[in-house]
Amino acid sequence: MFKQSKVFAISMSIVLSMGLLAGCGNKEEAKTGNSTTTTPPAKTEEISGTVTASGSSALLPLVKQAATEFQDKHAKVTVNVTAGGSGTGLKNVADGTSNIGNSDVEAGDEYKDKGLVDHIVAIAPFALIVNKDVNIENLTKQQAADIFTGKITNWKEVGGADKKITLVHRPDSSGSRKLVKQVVLGSADFSKDGITQESSGAMKTAVAQTSGSIGYVDAPYIDAEVKALKFDGVAYAKETIKDGSYKLFGMEHMYTKGEATGAVKAFIDYILSPEFQSTRVEELKFLPATFLKK
Repeated sequence: MFKQSKVFAISMSIVLSMGLLAGCGNKEEAKTGNSTTTTPPAKTEEISGTVTASGSSALLPLVKQAATEFQDKHAKVTVNVTAGGSGTGLKNVADGTSNIGNSDVEAGDEYKDKGLVDHIVAIAPFALIVNKDVNIENLTKQQAADIFTGKITNWKEVGGADKKITLVHRPDSSGSRKLVKQVVLGSADFSKDGITQESSGAMKTAVAQTSGSIGYVDAPYIDAEVKALKFDGVAYAKETIKDGSYKLFGMEHMYTKGEATGAVKAFIDYILSPEFQSTRVEELKFLPATFLKK
């Protein structure tokens, strides 16, 4: 009888001990005074909403790629990207039509009081491109200026064949046009002769299909269908932009009206993230935003 009581007592002791251990649990606890409370795990708020971006067709390949990747990561976000030219993008973001205005150039004085915030997201190498039947490889800055202003109208005047030069322009709203004017023409104006194309892609196609033509695009649009010329004897490349010998490039801007918030901020942050800047940017033939700061 004594042995049975002893066994019973030991068994009860084990049960009580297990109960105490279960009461303690493995939950994270915070003690306040003499009481104990359980702290719930922090919740990560899921990004949602629609982001609209318009403007520069030069920057379009980069923004579209970023939009695709960002939406893959955030299923509740929709990113709508359109072109229309840098001027259109700046007007749209200033008016509130778009969340983001993409531009190849800085916003002009007319936007100084619109509360625009600039986000530089990449560097875009540009090049003068010609139809493949144009048998020259280089233009000096002065020669290029004389061609685009209409002073030179035949390729033989710059060492090429006896062939009429056909100018292919972008519209006045184009940031690419403004960039080429700044770097190549200075205070001079483009000739009104020639044809005008609404986007960088259309510009490339027109030059590829028009004998004796010349135009300008950024690197993502340059392919085997056209010839990219050297500028002042220097070909566009990462190294020549770094050492300052190649001058025809621009900073790519994404403007917001006020500081970006919510899904818009998250989208721009993704484009500026090491993940995107260190891989996709150069794959798309741009250079990272901080490239010239290194």
